[in-house]
Amino acid sequence: MNLSRRCFAQASLAALAAGCGRSERAPDLIIFGGPIYTGVSRTPRVEALRVRDGRIVFAGALEEATANRGNAQSIDLGGAAAFPGFTDSHVHLTGVGMAALQLDLVGVESIATMLERLRAYAAANTEGPIYGRGWIETHWPERRFPNAADLDAVVSNRIVVLERIDGHAVVVNTAALTLAGINNNTPNPPGGSIERDASGAATGMLIDNAASLVQSRLPSPTPEMMRNALRQAAQLYAQRGWTGISNVSTTAQEATFFEELARVGEMPLHASLYMDPSALDPLFERGPYVDATGLVHVRGVKLYMDGALGSRGAALLSPYSDAPGDGLLVTPVDEIRDLLRRVRAANAQAATHAIGDRGNRLVLDAYRDTYADAPDALRGARWRIEHSQIIAPEDLPRFGQMGVIASMQPSHAISDLHFAPARLGTNRLAGAYAWKALLESGAVIAAGSDAPVEKGDPLIEFYASFYRHDLSGFAGPEWHLDQAVSRDQTLRTLTWGGAFAAFEEADRGTLEVGKFADISAFSVDLMEAEPAAIPTARAVLTVSGGRVTHSAIT
Repeated sequence: MNLSRRCFAQASLAALAAGCGRSERAPDLIIFGGPIYTGVSRTPRVEALRVRDGRIVFAGALEEATANRGNAQSIDLGGAAAFPGFTDSHVHLTGVGMAALQLDLVGVESIATMLERLRAYAAANTEGPIYGRGWIETHWPERRFPNAADLDAVVSNRIVVLERIDGHAVVVNTAALTLAGINNNTPNPPGGSIERDASGAATGMLIDNAASLVQSRLPSPTPEMMRNALRQAAQLYAQRGWTGISNVSTTAQEATFFEELARVGEMPLHASLYMDPSALDPLFERGPYVDATGLVHVRGVKLYMDGALGSRGAALLSPYSDAPGDGLLVTPVDEIRDLLRRVRAANAQAATHAIGDRGNRLVLDAYRDTYADAPDALRGARWRIEHSQIIAPEDLPRFGQMGVIASMQPSHAISDLHFAPARLGTNRLAGAYAWKALLESGAVIAAGSDAPVEKGDPLIEFYASFYRHDLSGFAGPEWHLDQAVSRDQTLRTLTWGGAFAAFEEADRGTLEVGKFADISAFSVDLMEAEPAAIPTARAVLTVSGGRVTHSAIT
């Protein structure tokens, strides 16, 4: 690599874009030295790219790329493989940063292990409420949810709130129940469930909207904490190889932080924002807009139809196979429909969370009815369904027919395979995580991670999409491996799919002359490597809009 180490070490991305200050115009950048996959069918691989003023000016043979090189800088990939920039089409980026400030419960193997971590965390952090996130009970030997009594045995004099990994359930201790005034007579809030034991007493498990009974009474993170969390998470994402994101459930304050970080050169990603229901009025009044840097684009709204499968909040057409009930509607259908009319009037994008087959059908119906007078306009609006996890077979073709984008997360298919068969039963699995069926029906899939629900690693998402086994290589016989998609299709969903979902396919999503230089390079060739080698690989180079935002090339 001939680009100076000092240039890569600059803290300011603005300095990188200016070529470390050596001239008013940044020198060209030539990238070569490994397979470069373009995502373009007529020229799927090239030897080199040349970048000028943030855009690709040449993609082809190395000899031609280096002709008339002038003061162009060179990056030798050293055998690493480069691809169009990977876009995480569904992430909660501030949540990724905030997770580092909380009790980490990812990977706990039992209630006993959870309590050990809680005890150690409480001893090291002796004041204030304790927040944690990341537990999932489906592998635990206790074969049950944790409860308030478990937590009370470790911490009883402080509030404890521990969120399930999917973000749709929490377990709290008695101190938290008391703070919220939850007792045997407290009714379930709309779209939520207070779990109870046989006597009717609250167990401490709060599903979906019931969690807000506690969370709304707790102190919020300070603005500075949130800003720092967002900045750190954005840097982490660049280091992992992401060049862009769609940030969902964005608050008004978060949107301000995205714009501030972009303005001072500390946002290494291009970001499309989908606003939280609490921040809709300004968007409805102003409409979609892009910030002064061009990096941050407020595009639409994130709505919620149902809950999550793991906590049995996903709305199903028939009851769960392993427990009574058919899930929850987090937002009343009439309210969703009213909001969608306002979204259309504002010329904004709708991105609606739906996991269960009933939830997905209700959203599809609502989208259809909102554009009943102009079905073709719905296709042009590129409205999205976030997750699209369980779909009735008769509803699968509707995504392609209506032009509804399936915003899906490959890692969910390899995390959920351990409990989804029990929740759904064998028959419903045919429409669960049905990537191949959706693509074959003509739907566009925009792939993402849903971090911090999942890790937020593009390599894990790539692996999960084409291999459909968990990270240990396991997949049950009923897990419809026929729904895995090819590596070419996987690459397209993680690159072009995200660009299309954000109306950016003319500028991003493939490596072509005239498009922004969004490039993700990894230590293994994702198109040829053995599946097991992919999740353990690493990003070696990230270029977003021509800016080198991460380099591990020596």
